[in-house]
Amino acid sequence: MPALLFDEAELPTIEVVPEKNFQSLRHPLWTENKARLIQEYIKLFTYVTKHGAYIDGFAAPQRRERLDLCSAKLVLEAEPQRVRDLWLCDIDPKGVALLRELQEAYESKGRRIHVVEGDFNNTYETILASGRITDRTATFALLDQRTFECAWSTVEAIARHKKGMKIEVFYFLATGWIDRSIAAVKREITAARVERWWGRPDWRTLRGMQGIERANLLVKRFKDELGYTFAYPYAIHDSRLGGRTMYHMIHATDHPEASPLMMRAYRKVSGRSDQETHVQLDFDAHWGEFK
Repeated sequence: MPALLFDEAELPTIEVVPEKNFQSLRHPLWTENKARLIQEYIKLFTYVTKHGAYIDGFAAPQRRERLDLCSAKLVLEAEPQRVRDLWLCDIDPKGVALLRELQEAYESKGRRIHVVEGDFNNTYETILASGRITDRTATFALLDQRTFECAWSTVEAIARHKKGMKIEVFYFLATGWIDRSIAAVKREITAARVERWWGRPDWRTLRGMQGIERANLLVKRFKDELGYTFAYPYAIHDSRLGGRTMYHMIHATDHPEASPLMMRAYRKVSGRSDQETHVQLDFDAHWGEFK
């Protein structure tokens, strides 16, 4: 057996999750904890890779006064600090000002935090062209859009940037209000923006679908169109509305053990106790690309 990347006592214990559609978990994960889910998953992932790059396309918190709900802040606070390159992007000047505060507070020697102002559908090109994200760089892209902000062409470019294992994507679909948003589209300019988001002219067919049906359709597109090996939807609920699903987070990856790590993170953050049998995996056999 090859040597492990770290001591056995430090090795995360995770479940082996087969390739299948995940059923809803008995203990839901609330919207207030979705940033903690990203933090916990990246922490587990970087136990293995020992490094990471992070792209946050819509990084400023939607509720500007709640920096504690900001995924970028929690990723920056995660210990040990293995994520070394971070691009925090936002189009709103007030949001950018908050991100610059984070940059000033958390940037340190050996850690580069880039605050990028502007429409992420344009600025992502600069990030991918920076030379910092190579085929051997473990990279995560958080696309936590409100509704229709992230163009499908942007997702395509991110997925195709690396020749080997693709950039991992956390893509948020606004399940809770997408029907109302589509119904409200009247003007041609708005319809064009929604078509840019969906990447096809059949976006009106999404209206009236069950939430999980839409999420699974998006999962299929991540696999069939973008070529990801694994993609799964994770429901994000709103405790104030009786547990209604507000988002589905699509986690798309090529890594064989990434989905079990995400499932473990989801269970931990949602407060679900693990009662199933667990195994320890020999990560060294699976993650050699990032050594």
